[in-house]
Amino acid sequence: MKNARPLPSYLVQRYHGWKATSYAENQSWYRRLAEEGQHPRAMIISCCDSRVQVTSIFGADQGEFFIHRNIANLVPPYETGGSRHGTSATIEYAVTALKVAHVIVMGHSNCGGVQGCLDMCEGSAPALEKKSSFVGRWMDILRPSYEKVKDIPDPNDRAQALEHEAVLISLKNLMTFPFVASEVEAGRLSLHGVWLDIGPGGVLHYIPEHDKFVAV
Repeated sequence: MKNARPLPSYLVQRYHGWKATSYAENQSWYRRLAEEGQHPRAMIISCCDSRVQVTSIFGADQGEFFIHRNIANLVPPYETGGSRHGTSATIEYAVTALKVAHVIVMGHSNCGGVQGCLDMCEGSAPALEKKSSFVGRWMDILRPSYEKVKDIPDPNDRAQALEHEAVLISLKNLMTFPFVASEVEAGRLSLHGVWLDIGPGGVLHYIPEHDKFVAV
């Protein structure tokens, strides 16, 4: 590949630092993970946003979380066909092969993908409306939820409400996957929704009995 280049020097330096410290101190654990394979307890579906680091937030060790990241932490509804289903494939592997006990959908504040959906719904994002926009067509998953938040007058509150809806529609869509629904119904899998407020570092989790997000 003529367009590829070696790693940037700052990443090379950081790698050597990690290899000489964290890896050296935990070498036996890494070797055990390599030999015995992964056995994560939970799958995390989070946003690609660089400010969202679930392993740091929950203090996870290597091998503890099976992580999938995409724009706005969305789960599409179950469907079959010839298209490429990266998120669906990851869910299938986590549930049917790794046998995770939990699937956690994690949204966050100031989400650019959710804001893009808002902009589309409010007619101010013509570029995202184009059929050629990968982001726009992905955010169509969330678009129906705009009806639930459109009457919120404050734009910041409206955006936050739609960020919550991104978590909820993903939880709903997870249950359209037959292998997810059967595991949930059998009591072997539980689904969870959380939302991170990046600035103050607060985390809310969804309580279905009260149909709202509350602070952890």
